[in-house]
Amino acid sequence: MNWPVYQDQRAAQMTNQSMNIPSCLTCGRELKPELIQLFDDRFYSPGTYDILRCCQCGLMQTWPQPNASEIGEIYKHYYNCDCEKAETYTRIRRQFINSSWYRLWLKLDGDICFHLRQGKGRLLDIGCNEGRGLVFYAQNGFQPEGLEINVKAAAVARAQGFMVHTVPLEHFSPVGLFDVIVLSNVLEHALDPIGMLKHVNRLLQPNGQVWISCPNADSLWRYRFGRYWTHWHIPFHLWHFSPRSLEAMLALAQFQIIEMQTFNPAIWISQGLSLAMERKLNLSNRLYRSAAVISGLTIVMRLLLFIIRQSSSSLSGDCLIVTASPSALE
Repeated sequence: MNWPVYQDQRAAQMTNQSMNIPSCLTCGRELKPELIQLFDDRFYSPGTYDILRCCQCGLMQTWPQPNASEIGEIYKHYYNCDCEKAETYTRIRRQFINSSWYRLWLKLDGDICFHLRQGKGRLLDIGCNEGRGLVFYAQNGFQPEGLEINVKAAAVARAQGFMVHTVPLEHFSPVGLFDVIVLSNVLEHALDPIGMLKHVNRLLQPNGQVWISCPNADSLWRYRFGRYWTHWHIPFHLWHFSPRSLEAMLALAQFQIIEMQTFNPAIWISQGLSLAMERKLNLSNRLYRSAAVISGLTIVMRLLLFIIRQSSSSLSGDCLIVTASPSALE
């Protein structure tokens, strides 16, 4: 598809869809606008979007929602492009993750991607990208495999010796079931998150576990940042979960929650601060992509978060972590 033509078609479709607000995916109740006229402040893809909130379960969604072909175009031109590979920020981040300091940082700041969890058995990392997580899961005792529809990223992971499947989740039929399936910052990107969870259930052992991490749309930082919250991340984040709405969705997919917790990753807060400052100062995304700025802010925020740390029972942190297992059928 020609990109300028796609942009024109997208603008027309958004106008038409905005007049036909859907009902809640989880409970079918009415949705009302939470925020309006948000735009992509990370990669500057075209269009503006609203955030709709369910009056019953609190599930929020980006609206209008792109369809599958539109998402493919947006990811191709923005999210999954190769433009970041030469940037200083990306290079420094890669070096840090490959260093011994990374595990120490995870213990201090929180483990968004489950890189510290020990175990055994077959593990499937959905959306494994270039296989960074697969390396850690293998080191921690698992037999990891990946599922990644980006064939270039999958090839990088395969070059490290990992089995990586490139079929869509709904068409994935492996030989044998998995003991663990990882959805690390993936579910919020899915066109059909309930469908994704049902397929995860299909692929798990009866006593298996799904590990989910995603932004918490009911966090104190979300309310603090408002429309500047970095994890609206439209149009790439299609769904915005709270503990209550994610619990309801998991129940529909026949899962029972083993553990639910939240925490505040310092780098997430730092990225949010940088984006908010950029909006105020009209600096595009220079601060967000600055290794020096983000690194400095992250260290400062980690120290501050130690001082104002919330109790472990609180569910108001910015990152929502859930461990769940398939429910026994009645």
